[in-house]
Amino acid sequence: MTTPSVIETKPEAAPAWRAYVPLAVLAVFILAVLPLCLDLFRLNLVGKYLTYAFVAIGLVLCWGYGGILSLGQGVFFGLGGYAMAMFLKLEASDPESTKIQSTPGIPDFMDWNQITALPALWQPFHSFAFTLFAIVAVPGLLAFVIGLAMFKRRVGGVYFAIMTQAFAAMLSILIIGQQGYTGGVNGITDLKTLLGWDIRTDHAKYVLYFLNAGLLLGAVLLGQIVLKTKFGKLLLALRDKEERVRFSGYDVAAFKVFIFTFAAMLSAVGGAMFTLQVGFMSPSFVGIVPSIEMVIFTAVGGRLSLVGAVYGSLAVNFGKSYFSESFPQLWLFLMGGLFIAVVMLFPNGLAGLGENISGWVKQWRGRQARQLPARGASRAATPPTDEPAAPNALRAKGGAA
Repeated sequence: MTTPSVIETKPEAAPAWRAYVPLAVLAVFILAVLPLCLDLFRLNLVGKYLTYAFVAIGLVLCWGYGGILSLGQGVFFGLGGYAMAMFLKLEASDPESTKIQSTPGIPDFMDWNQITALPALWQPFHSFAFTLFAIVAVPGLLAFVIGLAMFKRRVGGVYFAIMTQAFAAMLSILIIGQQGYTGGVNGITDLKTLLGWDIRTDHAKYVLYFLNAGLLLGAVLLGQIVLKTKFGKLLLALRDKEERVRFSGYDVAAFKVFIFTFAAMLSAVGGAMFTLQVGFMSPSFVGIVPSIEMVIFTAVGGRLSLVGAVYGSLAVNFGKSYFSESFPQLWLFLMGGLFIAVVMLFPNGLAGLGENISGWVKQWRGRQARQLPARGASRAATPPTDEPAAPNALRAKGGAA
């Protein structure tokens, strides 16, 4: 007689739509909740914070999944911002608006530095179509060249991070030194219109906020699509076992160059939207310090979560604004304490907050479950002292008497 075989059933896979639930929640939060709860001034600040999230999303792909830590993402953020600022500045520098200058028709800072003709570098930025192309093409090309030079020679890890930091310092110094062509330390300011549309009005600020939020949600969705492909799985393999991937026949350098370039282009889009919403661009957003801050946004949000990167950008910048307004003498110490607390309590960032809380609850329940049998055993081992003697014991004593 044969015994019936046991049929093993595999747990059902989670529905595909469940992976997009965090993105939907984020969309409701930034498209509905924040605009309804904040005034225009605070909403404009949130829009500025969301431009940093483009950089954080790129770092999730580049650093979190690819294992490529870049400390120079401010370079690409700044290049995208400067490309948009050049177009806006040329539009604001028409001959009628600059007729009081020594040389009408050129930006005011060029006139102050005794430049009498518009430089050839600025000429193509009269075209809005070329500007949109340059916003992503110039940073992408620079990232491609840097990545090709570094990754083909197998430069990675700390060495690559230091090299990108050096590029950030070089570009910042170059922008400040070429004051007549870039605006110097003040940057490019006094930006007014976009194709004749006044970007300083309240209506324009609302439109730009929602445009920025829509582009950001599109960037998150695009990142999720990339990670679900075979390329996304190879990124994780590169991060954990790079030599094994190389010995399997894959061109490791090509994968790294691609994801580094893609992250740079996302950062550039954020820089362009920053210029539109804030109304200026300066080298203070290009150098080493802003690049490191952008890495902090990613770490706080969770370097393996695209949605968490957005929350990390909002949380850090909200904290910076609140602490600097409420505690102007102590806000740097408070921000440092916040970073330390997040790293110690939530190693996976804000994205792992739910997992950490559920883990703490499971640990607490496990301790309680282990303590209950121990308490029961200790009670059973301790004989009662105040109960009367058993009947058999009384009979034995009487018989003995």
